[in-house]
Amino acid sequence: MIDRRCLLALLAMGATIGSLAYAQSISKIRLVLVHGRGQQGLKPETLKSEWLQALRQGAAAIGRTLPNDLSVAFPFYGDDLQKFVDEFNLPLASEIHAKGTPEQDEYLAFQAEVAEAIRQRSGVTDMQVDVEYGQNPKPKGPLNWEWVQAILQAVDKHGGGMSQGAIEAFTRDVFLYVTRNRVRDTIDQIVSAGITDEPSIVVGHSLGSVVAYNVLRTDQRKLRVPLLLTVGSPLGIRAIRDQFRPLRFPLPVKHWYNAFDERDVVALFPLDASNFAVTPQIENYGLVRNKTSNRHGIVGYLDDQQVAGRLIEALAA
Repeated sequence: MIDRRCLLALLAMGATIGSLAYAQSISKIRLVLVHGRGQQGLKPETLKSEWLQALRQGAAAIGRTLPNDLSVAFPFYGDDLQKFVDEFNLPLASEIHAKGTPEQDEYLAFQAEVAEAIRQRSGVTDMQVDVEYGQNPKPKGPLNWEWVQAILQAVDKHGGGMSQGAIEAFTRDVFLYVTRNRVRDTIDQIVSAGITDEPSIVVGHSLGSVVAYNVLRTDQRKLRVPLLLTVGSPLGIRAIRDQFRPLRFPLPVKHWYNAFDERDVVALFPLDASNFAVTPQIENYGLVRNKTSNRHGIVGYLDDQQVAGRLIEALAA
């Protein structure tokens, strides 16, 4: 027969173990991966596997591993974004040959501002742009499609990394997201559904970093995000940044870590006090050497030792 004191001790021990198990269950951190543009037609599970494999490689390089029971969400909006691209049918600068509609002019002005920011930051000179523009007598300006095309051609040749076509497609897709409410709301709903009220580390790549920022700054739920990790982010480009004024640090986020490769033309601007002034300040890491051909690919960011290490630390916190 069990002594009464032993019984009480066993009950207390059971309660303690139960409390610890409960605490662990509610504090377990999830991982939410928010992809960028150009993913239409691809399988979300395949993409998620590629992201995780790159993270594992980065972790292995510093002697660490991802938890085996890690819960990972990969909210996929690639096909929905492509539907909007097809619906709006905005021509790239290289496809414009005559004066367009007011919507096309708005888009061209946006693209011109992005292209000019990239040109200046990547060190492409006015003379190099003039060579691409040739003897064209038309006045230079943001609504002159030939001038915008000349800037993009010069960046393609002298800025390194991303091609003219890739930059044009990138700016078109970002333009649709930041300026068209229906596009933004649809994509935000998809990504928001992947973030639950459990503690979640959110990783955003390229356009995905823009989406993640907007979702976390506007979501009315009491979310808990110990780390927002952005890689290859274009948020520092004024034409994109200004769409979110007044800027503010997302309330659910405890820490924001932004990693970029200085050769990645989409992410040339660090998210610092000059380019993305918020309080508390964002921690920037600009020593990534992205091994992908355009210096912008997700694999070349997630297999970086510092990036993978920061994520592992947050998972273990």
